[in-house]
Amino acid sequence: MIERLVPAGEGLVARVRCSQRSDGDFRCVTEPDPSTDHRRRLERRRQGLMVGEWTWLEQVHGADVVVVTEPGGGAGSVADGAVTAVPEAVLALHTADCAPVVVVGNGAAGVAHAGWRGIVAGVLSEVVQALRSLTPDPGGAGLRAVVGPVIRASVYEFGPAELAAVRGAVRRDVAGVTSWGAPALDLVLAVREALRTVGVSDVEDLGFDTSHECFFSHRVRGELARQATTVRLERV
Repeated sequence: MIERLVPAGEGLVARVRCSQRSDGDFRCVTEPDPSTDHRRRLERRRQGLMVGEWTWLEQVHGADVVVVTEPGGGAGSVADGAVTAVPEAVLALHTADCAPVVVVGNGAAGVAHAGWRGIVAGVLSEVVQALRSLTPDPGGAGLRAVVGPVIRASVYEFGPAELAAVRGAVRRDVAGVTSWGAPALDLVLAVREALRTVGVSDVEDLGFDTSHECFFSHRVRGELARQATTVRLERV
């Protein structure tokens, strides 16, 4: 488990936790009736990572955002972002290579599932706008972001058309190079630039690479399992 505490406004801190392979598979089974045993195992893993009622999302690489007004509110919504100003509500993302992004400040917290498609769709902008609608400072001063485990350019070969789409969305060249010399996407840079365009410049990259075997990676190893990234507002 990886943990960061991030100031979230007067009297509040945001506790950010990211799972690793050793914490288990947090993938949500979407078939109509997953087994009771599966649900129990998943709930045990969830509570082992972050105690509380989880708002997890059925992520589709889009830009819809859920506003959570009570712990567990909106759980299972088809969306790629969630925001809350409710202490003790747990917001959760499930990723294997996409960037899990947490944005906090002014008494609120949000999460964004930011793969390249989500960045092009504008999910980071939508999450920041939703956060600003919850805070007493609509200008958004003091917002900061944390990027959890994500695939790195060194192993993320990427096509020219897709690179052009991301570049157009964030208004900056975000190309990289793989370790074998092929064109790549620098996904963390794309996240930084997408946030910068909406006025969030304080971005901490935790530095973890999902190609490392302590994480799950669909792109590198074809795995279906998922990490979880969670955030919970707490009073201090």
